[in-house]
Amino acid sequence: MDVRWEEAGWERLTGRTGRRRLPVWDCTVGLVVGDDSVLLVDPGSCLREGALLRAEAERLTGRHVTHIAFTHGHFDHVLGGAAFSGAEVFGAVGLDSLLSTGREELRESAVRQGLAEAEAAEAVDLLVLPQHAVSGEWTLELGGVQVLLANVGPGHSGHDLAVFVPGERETVFCGDLVEESGEPQAGDDAVPAQWPAAMDRLLSLGGDDALYVPGHGAVVSADFVRAQRATLAARFGVSEA
Repeated sequence: MDVRWEEAGWERLTGRTGRRRLPVWDCTVGLVVGDDSVLLVDPGSCLREGALLRAEAERLTGRHVTHIAFTHGHFDHVLGGAAFSGAEVFGAVGLDSLLSTGREELRESAVRQGLAEAEAAEAVDLLVLPQHAVSGEWTLELGGVQVLLANVGPGHSGHDLAVFVPGERETVFCGDLVEESGEPQAGDDAVPAQWPAAMDRLLSLGGDDALYVPGHGAVVSADFVRAQRATLAARFGVSEA
């Protein structure tokens, strides 16, 4: 246990990785600490939350957040991005266009799920779009650690991105392809027929011994991911053939 991280409300996963479960929607934010750079996985649901995360990350690492990865485009995973001035933002290919043309839908979704109207409007008005589109895999050199961004979707959404971090124990940030604190949510933008295959790609990234960090809930094992994959395949009638 890293007391300093725990006192700040963060869970230290490995020497390079940590994560925080945010209130209200139980959304997970990930942190990858390199010798030179810092990657944040999903920046929170609004500017207020993003500013809090920025301050905490700077206090814990002693550096600014230099890179942000959007695991997908739902409001609770992207609307805090404008709080991180100067950070390079990555997303699955096509996510920039989706966010650019779907601002009103994003605002309505946030308000419908409980974000205050003023906060939703502010965050959408200042919405940060990904500058870097990941079509397959993209390696980030953070100094002392190479992080792999992998376009593993579609599945939970049309633009699912996973983050793989090597180390003494591999860590895979899964976004909402995996959820632990509730049933995986399949909204209008989900692609159910391809969701199990996206989870197969997560498992191929991390292997049997990795830590799998879901978009919501506690850190899980490969066995949990496999079991949830089987449940989703049965739920959506996806053939195993």
